[in-house]
Amino acid sequence: MKKSIVLIVLFFAVDANAQCAMCKAVVENGGQEMAEGINSGITYLMAFPYLLVALLAYVLFRYKKRIKN
Repeated sequence: MKKSIVLIVLFFAVDANAQCAMCKAVVENGGQEMAEGINSGITYLMAFPYLLVALLAYVLFRYKKRIKN
């Protein structure tokens, strides 16, 4: 079963561009500073979901620990 799922995923995998058309156009027309700004923005947006999941895990851990005692 697992092999068939892996084969299906590999078979249907397509080459995707990492940026939308507008972001790509802005980066191509901008300079090095523009590209660094886009990358910083992506990093900023990517960090918050991880922080929220970590906070949720911490709150749940404390809640379960309090319930045990």
